[in-house]
Order: sequence, then structure tokens, then C-alpha cells
Amino acid sequence: MKVRLLAVGTRMPGWVTDGVEEYRKRLPRDFRLEVEEIAPGHRGKNADTARAVAQEAERIEARLKGDEHLVALEVLGKPWTTERLADEADQWRHAGRDVVLLVGGPDGLAPTLSARAHQRWSLSPLTLPHPLVRLLLAEQLYRAWTLMVGHPYHR
Repeated sequence: MKVRLLAVGTRMPGWVTDGVEEYRKRLPRDFRLEVEEIAPGHRGKNADTARAVAQEAERIEARLKGDEHLVALEVLGKPWTTERLADEADQWRHAGRDVVLLVGGPDGLAPTLSARAHQRWSLSPLTLPHPLVRLLLAEQLYRAWTLMVGHPYHR
């Protein structure tokens, strides 16, 4: 199974890319994580926010392959414990489909993408910076995998 993180935003700080890469290296080939950056929509003075979100949605849609399990990360999604994430990941793995985690830009995901998602997951009711979301996701996926295989990392 492959997990792809499609995240709006480019040029992450070094500490983010280094941290994400550390957890990516720890994951086995049959549970690998790939991170794909999506260019944000145009924002600025007098910019149309809805248009920016629509641009991001088009860019995300262009990266989807069609037979993937989509998980939208949204504030209004369901909160999961690490154990629940491990259970979900185990179900994803047994379903035999790749998984795509969708992270929108500063104004969230387009409603069309949210509606298309098979699941909606909330990392926290807090507003988290996008770089931290990437690192948190990578670590939690690694932690979920360790739970699935009985590794002592999650104690």
C-alpha cells in the first residue's frame, strides 16, 4: 500500500522536509509515504478566495488516479486517536487500495473534494500550520504502522 499526501503549499522549511523524510525512511516499502506539494491558488490583495480554492482543487484533482481511497483532512472531520488511525490504516492495507490524504490550503479544501472523499479526518480542533501538519502526519503514520506490527515505538 502506498499513502500519498497531497498538500497545498510549497517550499517547506528544512526542519519539515528533514523530519518528514526521517519518518518516510522508517516506513517499510509496503506502507510507504509519498508527499506531493500542490501549488497554492493565487492569493493577495483583493484576490478571490473562492477562485484560489478552486485552483487548488483543480491541481489536486489532476494528481488523483481514480482508484484511491481519499481521506480529507478537515477541521470538521472526525477526530481519531492513534489507535483508531492504526485500525483505519490496517483496513486500508487489507482493502488493497492506495490512500491519498488531502490537505487544503489556508482556506481549506474545496467542497467538491471534501464531498468526494471517502473519509474526513480532523487532526485537531486547533488551527495548525501546514508545515507542522505534514510532520505530524508522517509521525502518526509511522506510529500507526508500529502499532499494526507490534513494534515498541508506541508506548
